[in-house]
Amino acid sequence: MSPGLRDLYNRINELNEEFLVSKWRSGLQKEANRQQDALMAMLFLEALGVPNPTSYYALSLYPEFVESFHQWHRRMGMETFPEAGFCC
Repeated sequence: MSPGLRDLYNRINELNEEFLVSKWRSGLQKEANRQQDALMAMLFLEALGVPNPTSYYALSLYPEFVESFHQWHRRMGMETFPEAGFCC
């Protein structure tokens, strides 16, 4: 692909992003956050004191979400996590 054609493609792609995607971006981000919050709650039910029947199947997901756990419990309104030594 020639550089001029590539620049034209990039400009068209930017216009597409601006006109078609940007007005939906905030709604999509809110829905993504809501789904991630529900997944985090399901993963860490046992840490919250609720038995989790799917804990064996979710073991492979824990390493992916441990990093974002602190931000999640702060967003959910818990300044410090109730389980000592788990977070904070």
